[in-house]
Amino acid sequence: MQVIGLCRFSYPAEGGFQVEHDDAATREAYLFAPARLEERFRHFEAICLPGLKAQSDPDFIFLVLVGTSLPPDARERLEGLLEGLPQARIVARPPGPHRAVCQEVINAARDMALPCLQFRHDDDDAVAVDFVATLREAARDVASLRARHRLVGFDWNRGYVARPDAQGICAEETVTPYWGVAEAMAVAPGVKQSTMNFGHNKIMRFMPTVTFTDRPMYVRGHNEHNDSRQKKHVKPVALPRLDGDGEALFRERFAIDADQVRRIFA
Repeated sequence: MQVIGLCRFSYPAEGGFQVEHDDAATREAYLFAPARLEERFRHFEAICLPGLKAQSDPDFIFLVLVGTSLPPDARERLEGLLEGLPQARIVARPPGPHRAVCQEVINAARDMALPCLQFRHDDDDAVAVDFVATLREAARDVASLRARHRLVGFDWNRGYVARPDAQGICAEETVTPYWGVAEAMAVAPGVKQSTMNFGHNKIMRFMPTVTFTDRPMYVRGHNEHNDSRQKKHVKPVALPRLDGDGEALFRERFAIDADQVRRIFA
């Protein structure tokens, strides 16, 4: 069974953002602003990639969707960061309708004759090092459910909200269902719909879903350039700083090293 993850790295889609822009040029100017790109790269390196590189089940594909207009120096930096993740494939597309482009990119990587497990992944989020293995196990456990339904959703709702900085990591545990991170979907053979055709917090309206709360499975990044944080009514979230035990848990569960975080954000 294929496992495919999709990460949109500053892709200038038409739609798909909570904060809209007047045209493609305005959106690209916002996405490719040096300060914003620098923050995205730091989170991508410090938070997102470690857990993916350390997956106990390495049999997955990780698609990184970028715009054809991504500045060359940014493309080169992205390629360098992904050298240690052989599962990664950078896919460049011009601006287009968000859901349609994402669906096309995922299906182009699929063997449509096989069932597929798909997950979305933001560039500042992390999954636990056993996420892929746990996803496969969950899919096997509900084989009879998958046999009756074209789509089945999976959601691991226990994790952390975290903000990295030059002093380390501020984080707090949370249980938040259907948050989009450590959330996946089983897609039956031949079905063209993808995990990106549905709002992550609405999948339960369209398919049966199975939820798990037994152990932390994700880190949800919190930073100034979160799309959801660009609206004026959004208030800052106070997060406590991890102590030694907390940093050890992040290393063990997500392969996130607080010392590396301090170096990257120094």
